[in-house]
Amino acid sequence: MQPLAVIIVTWNARNFIGDALRSLLIDFANSQIAAHVLVVDSASSDTTVEFVEQEFVGTVEVLALEENVGFARANNAGLVHLGFTSDTPIAPFVLLLNPDTITQQGATASLLSVMQSDKTIGMAGANLTYEDGSFQHGAFAFPGLRQLYSEFFWLPGRLIEGRFNGRYPRYLYQGKQPFDVDFVLGASMLLRANVIATTGMFDEQFFMYGEEVDWQWRIRKAGWRIVCVPTAHIVHLSGLGTSQVKARSVRNLWESRLRLYGKHYPRWKFIIAKRLLAWGMKRTLKRWQQQHGDPTIAEAYLYVIGLASQP
Repeated sequence: MQPLAVIIVTWNARNFIGDALRSLLIDFANSQIAAHVLVVDSASSDTTVEFVEQEFVGTVEVLALEENVGFARANNAGLVHLGFTSDTPIAPFVLLLNPDTITQQGATASLLSVMQSDKTIGMAGANLTYEDGSFQHGAFAFPGLRQLYSEFFWLPGRLIEGRFNGRYPRYLYQGKQPFDVDFVLGASMLLRANVIATTGMFDEQFFMYGEEVDWQWRIRKAGWRIVCVPTAHIVHLSGLGTSQVKARSVRNLWESRLRLYGKHYPRWKFIIAKRLLAWGMKRTLKRWQQQHGDPTIAEAYLYVIGLASQP
């Protein structure tokens, strides 16, 4: 059995999947890690599948789906394909990695080392930066009303960057020790196979956004720890896939967040969250209209207001 499997879900990722795979395979070679890499393509209309099959023949397996089923279902298809829902998974660990990432040397080894050293840890996430090297928050507290308020209303920078808004202090990312978090960003998630056996997989009711938060909420409730590993550095280009369909992304984001709130909040808190969302989105729509913005985005805002206003 290989120690690690990797699943990367793609959708029209031809322009950046090559860099993601090359950096990952170089990291494996330098760290002497044996891994099975699977690209699950969600019915790309570009040449993503053909490119991966030709450029990475013999090193990367491709599972081409017939329709765009979303991030959750595509990852689940990969997990099933690699046996993680059976008694004989292909590996004891699986890394779920975004296609818009560049793995830095030693990152995978750092993640694996932390997981192997402490069996109470169910998931580990990387220390993320943007392409220009600037800091990116890679871990967060579970979303509450304060974070939702922060989405729409002005706050001092110290509150936006602090625990009020669910952020962890930057000095933790600059250290050497893993630190416990509520959830890590879905760009890079290393899971223990046992976690999948005890908590299931992604909830496929989430098409895009929120699915990794929901799963990690369930993982934490099941008693597992989740950590961020500062020494595991991965560059996250961020948003290259979703920027292709901005209006649809707005709808997907807030549909998923409302589903997340409804699933994990008590009733009273869910009601407050919906009212706060409707109020904040109306303010956002007004500003957008004043700027003569894209009408399809305005329609998406109206759609979200309608969702939040439902009883």
